[in-house]
Amino acid sequence: MSKYISAMTSALITGITGQDGSYLAEFLLQKNYEVYGLSRRTSTKNLWRIQHLKSRDDFHLLEGDLADQSSLNRAVRKSAPDEVYNLAAQSFVGTSFNQPIYTGDITGLGTTRMLEAVRQYASDCRFYQASTSEMFGEVAEMPQDEETKFNPRSPYGVAKLYGHWSTINYREAHDIYAVSGILFNHESPRRGQEFVTRKIAQGAAAIAAGEQEELRLGNLDAKRDWGHARDYVKAMHKMLQQPKEEAREYVVGTGQTHTVRRCAEIAFDEVGLDYEDYVVVDEKFYRPAEINVLKADASHTREYLDWEWKISFEELIQEMVRVEQERVQRGDKFWLPQESGILEETSSSMAGRE
Repeated sequence: MSKYISAMTSALITGITGQDGSYLAEFLLQKNYEVYGLSRRTSTKNLWRIQHLKSRDDFHLLEGDLADQSSLNRAVRKSAPDEVYNLAAQSFVGTSFNQPIYTGDITGLGTTRMLEAVRQYASDCRFYQASTSEMFGEVAEMPQDEETKFNPRSPYGVAKLYGHWSTINYREAHDIYAVSGILFNHESPRRGQEFVTRKIAQGAAAIAAGEQEELRLGNLDAKRDWGHARDYVKAMHKMLQQPKEEAREYVVGTGQTHTVRRCAEIAFDEVGLDYEDYVVVDEKFYRPAEINVLKADASHTREYLDWEWKISFEELIQEMVRVEQERVQRGDKFWLPQESGILEETSSSMAGRE
């Protein structure tokens, strides 16, 4: 299969300070890319996931915002990218119900603004859009693949679907190499604190250390297809290395589902406790429109991209809990990556699986 890699490839990543952006930046730097990251200016800097990369000569932060077309235009002109990875979004489903207009503007229209910047200033580059399994919503078939009908159940899912179709439209109307990765849930120790897996890992570590007495969660029986973000950013990269005629949509997931309850069980087992003694179901954490189960059929992605996930759900949750335990022991608010260079591809819990 032909590849698309030059001697010194330039990549622009929106959402560089997020979970996926930080792992993708590390992965591309290991492949000798020149990496540019778009970072939105805020009153409180949120750079803890990429702090260890900032001193590198081949890593650059650019200021920009998906709500501001001119800043996106400047970022594309400055980076002259061979590849663009659009990972930035208002990405928390719960928040999207409280801020639907903002979510639509950033997550939906923001994608179109980024595509327009690419069309005007880097039309020969390759564009990756971070789509999501939340677009499937209340599904009529199991599992879900690239042909499954979309039926989003949240403002976030609706906004992502707009960005997804915009990506297809720009590919067809403007002959841009543009793909969408329909990624199912993917987690890591770098996950935002508002997401349930990180909340559970933090809660288990805090309770074991005596810092917290209980953990309040919503629907324990909701099922998701969970993988590790470190595995999934490799699929993103592979999508942009294919012949132009293969630019299309790809589902990325494990094909396995687990309940929130099982996540809590693994997390509390890791600290030697029984989750049933500490987890309290609180209806305020239920979604206004719940999705009970999502499960990926990633057979096309495995076949055409030669991609496969490596890290199991159990290993994922155990890793997250161990990192939270280390944070608690140090008294840190956030887990900070190692300061000396890029993190190794494997940790002790993943050794031998690559």
